[in-house]
Amino acid sequence: MTTSKTPNEEGDRPEAGAGHPVARDSGLASPIAGDRAERNVPYPVRVASAWVWRTLVISAGVIAALWVMSTFKTIVVPVLVAMLLTVLLRPISQFMVRKLKIPNTLATAVTVLGLIAVVAGLLSVAGREIVTGVGELWDKAQAGFEELLRWMAEGPLQISTDDLEAYLDQLTKALSDNSSSIVSGAMSATATVGHVLAGTLISLFCLFFFVMEGDRIWRWCVNVLPKRSQNRVHQAAVRGWITLGGYARMQIVVAAVDGIGIGLGAALLGVPLAIPLGILVFVGSFVPIVGAVFTGAVAVLVALVDQGPIVALVMLGVVLAVQQIEGNVLQPFLMGRAVSLHPVAVLLAVTAGTLAAGIIGALFAVPLAALLNTIFRYLYGTDPFPDLAASPVTGPDDAANGGAKNPHNPKAPHNPDNPHNVSNDADGERGTVDAPGSTPPASN
Repeated sequence: MTTSKTPNEEGDRPEAGAGHPVARDSGLASPIAGDRAERNVPYPVRVASAWVWRTLVISAGVIAALWVMSTFKTIVVPVLVAMLLTVLLRPISQFMVRKLKIPNTLATAVTVLGLIAVVAGLLSVAGREIVTGVGELWDKAQAGFEELLRWMAEGPLQISTDDLEAYLDQLTKALSDNSSSIVSGAMSATATVGHVLAGTLISLFCLFFFVMEGDRIWRWCVNVLPKRSQNRVHQAAVRGWITLGGYARMQIVVAAVDGIGIGLGAALLGVPLAIPLGILVFVGSFVPIVGAVFTGAVAVLVALVDQGPIVALVMLGVVLAVQQIEGNVLQPFLMGRAVSLHPVAVLLAVTAGTLAAGIIGALFAVPLAALLNTIFRYLYGTDPFPDLAASPVTGPDDAANGGAKNPHNPKAPHNPDNPHNVSNDADGERGTVDAPGSTPPASN
């Protein structure tokens, strides 16, 4: 005896088609028709559309993040500066804590105050040199300008004195017509000075606590994440922190070589303001490629105004020689695998940062690109520091010394999902990790 099945039983639903009343009358597209339409779209088009909408979403997220950072730049920029300085100062503080047995708070205070003393000393020396030398340089600049006007009138251009005076009158009239804009620009400059002072205080405050207890701050940030993501985030951050430290140390050495080389060359040639020019080149060299070029051009211009074209050409040769030594010897030797960025990538990063955020963007573009490059390489399976996986470490300070063994279980087998043996409680609570740059736990 057979039982008849109704068309409404699950598994025997009639296929939607031209003769099916529901598909015909309801006006709804059937799933089969949708699948058939999707199959009719070529596969490359589907892949391209998937890439396009994901790229648009990522771009929107990046733009939103940049907008937020621009809105709160008075806070964001000082924090980023404090992080870069922490990379340089924390090893000094930890050396005093571990080797000299100085309390952590005192070591941090000595380190930060030492930084302030060095910066204040450089500014005082540069300021004194500028005050004593800028008057004479200004007189020579005026004489050079008058000589230029005389050459334009008597040289091949044959511009008459009346025409030159007319051009100067037009320039004076343009300045007077735009006096309100100049005044508003001066007021905005005053506001910018206020922002710089506020940002300096914020940066010093954050720097003190980043150096003193950056490990606790980082541990709190990681423990907020889901437990399964904590270790990978920590490992990526460790490698990024090492990269950031390598970049910062490399840039200090390169900037010092640029500043000392160009400043010494200016002093030997008798160019005034040699010390301020050296300090300017040192600061400008923190913007890779572009900064050294512009500050070197300033040194050549000062030599031209003060000493004439022959000395200016010699100064140009000194600038080019120093930059060649920097680019072909120092950077490949010091950069190594810590900052594995091609010069084209460096130039594009600086250009994009300058267009997006001006001088601040140019300053942070390359370290941010190096940091993201290292993190993405680790997350996608190309570990730039494979020795860290075989030798568990608690932070970049230990990683730089070859890694510190896990004091709780030095012979623990390597687990690819947990290379640093991050412990999870049996109760299912969040695991804890040691921060980048933290002190390894003392073994019993």
